[in-house]
Amino acid sequence: MKKPAPFGFLRDVASRWDVLAFIVVIGLIAFLAETSRGLFAPLSQLEVTPLSLDPRHLPEYAARTTFRMFAGLALSLLFTLTYATWAAKSERAGKLLVPILDILQSVPIFGFLSVTYVFFMSLAPGRVLGVEFASIFVIFTSQAWNMAFSFYQSLRTIPAELIEAAESFRLSPWMRFWQLEVPFGLPALIWNMMMSMSGGWFFVVASESISVGHTTVVLPGVGSYIALAIAKKDLGAIGWAIATMFLVILACDQLLFRPLVAWVDRFRVEQEPGVRSPTSWVLVMLRRSRLVRAATVTFHSLVLWTSRAVQRTDAQPESAVPRRSRSRDLLWVLILAALIALALWHIAAMLIAQTTLHEALGVAGLALLTMLRVFVLIALASLVWVPIGVWVGMRPRVAQVVQPIAQFLAAFPTNLLFPIVVYGIVTWRLNADVFLSPLMILGTQWYILFNVIAGASQIPTEMRYVTANFRVSGWLWWRRVALPAVLPFYVTGAITASGGSWNAAVVAELANWGDTEVRAHGLGAYIADATTAGDFHRIVLGIGIMSLFVVAINRLFWRPMYFHAERKFRIT
Repeated sequence: MKKPAPFGFLRDVASRWDVLAFIVVIGLIAFLAETSRGLFAPLSQLEVTPLSLDPRHLPEYAARTTFRMFAGLALSLLFTLTYATWAAKSERAGKLLVPILDILQSVPIFGFLSVTYVFFMSLAPGRVLGVEFASIFVIFTSQAWNMAFSFYQSLRTIPAELIEAAESFRLSPWMRFWQLEVPFGLPALIWNMMMSMSGGWFFVVASESISVGHTTVVLPGVGSYIALAIAKKDLGAIGWAIATMFLVILACDQLLFRPLVAWVDRFRVEQEPGVRSPTSWVLVMLRRSRLVRAATVTFHSLVLWTSRAVQRTDAQPESAVPRRSRSRDLLWVLILAALIALALWHIAAMLIAQTTLHEALGVAGLALLTMLRVFVLIALASLVWVPIGVWVGMRPRVAQVVQPIAQFLAAFPTNLLFPIVVYGIVTWRLNADVFLSPLMILGTQWYILFNVIAGASQIPTEMRYVTANFRVSGWLWWRRVALPAVLPFYVTGAITASGGSWNAAVVAELANWGDTEVRAHGLGAYIADATTAGDFHRIVLGIGIMSLFVVAINRLFWRPMYFHAERKFRIT
């Protein structure tokens, strides 16, 4: 008779995967507890324990920064699922919501910070929590617009046969959202979540070292650590910051994004036979853990309960729902239009009273210089990354390798390159207007790459086989297959990259390394100077002109291209 293994009864209670899942959950709880420590402390506590460049503090700083990044990402996801869905499903609301999104992504981070800083501080007067709210909001503004545009584009390009299938199964709007629209948009949304996370790292210095006028508040974090290292010209500390960022990004990739990429692979419309699906040890752990499985079953039961609670009924006349929807849309549009009109009236009244025609024309001239840089940089980035993105997107194995590399490069803060750039410009007496320009695109070019990869990965297998059978290759293949397939995704990435480049101009056109300052002529440097001086009039003037330029470019160039791509090259 076989002797039972010692402690064999424990296997009936919990497997090794349950133990591993338990350790991960406890670790997350400990992480949240550690990062939330001191949130309700008075602001004077930040002065009592000033920031240190000692590398021993970097784990704590990294944990606090990561917490802020994920808080901003969670808010961005909630915003995406509501705002983008409303804009895509309601034609009337979309006519207003999409331009608002264009304006929001054109507003510089410093603009949001200058306007909202006092508001968030008033939520927790004299407490660190108010500054934390402001920091998380800044990170949110660097993540949300890209994700919203991506999900909006996915909802607008759902194949007609999937919509017909949902109608055949008589899915309620609620279940159609969760069973069709969210799964269809998830592959592209996950890629853009990774890009948005990287975009948050790009502005993490501004979010943790907040300076508005003569008021400066420094929160413990990697971003403020980098700002202090730049101010003190400490190359060793910058090296430690780079190493810490690499480890944090690697951990985020292994614990969050790689499991998500492997999980959403099941939602791809086309599954190419013979291609190995992406894998993740975290996803294997979650699937094999009985504790996690029980929690998943509970969640599915809740979703089914909500589907029954909001089940569609046929008792109402078919015209009643559209009529009620139109009424709600019209009400919301009127409210939003009234709020926007009120805000524009106050801004215009202030600007008209305090701005001369000469000053306005001068700022517009600076905006033209920045616009020229953006156009040239977007064109160069497109020539480089569109072919690479198509090649990577059609090879899932390569995409798994490229993903963490692109994440790290995208998350690399441009501020860390200031020592090299400033030293080169000063030493060789280079033209700052030219050699500071690449800093504008370094953090935003990845929006193009990630979106093109997502688009190329959704090229139907049948289309690939047909082109191979007919021996379509070379420029003909690019013109008839690859470029039309990725064009809607490319335009989405280019719109975000363009808006992000305008935003990055505030950082890139004015580079500092210690006491050495290098300046390029442009609207970004103008807004940076106004923010440092606390000149609210010049801040609003700069932001207003930047928003007008970005919205005009989107309306006259990017949006017509997007609707043309959506209408002509939609895969149905």
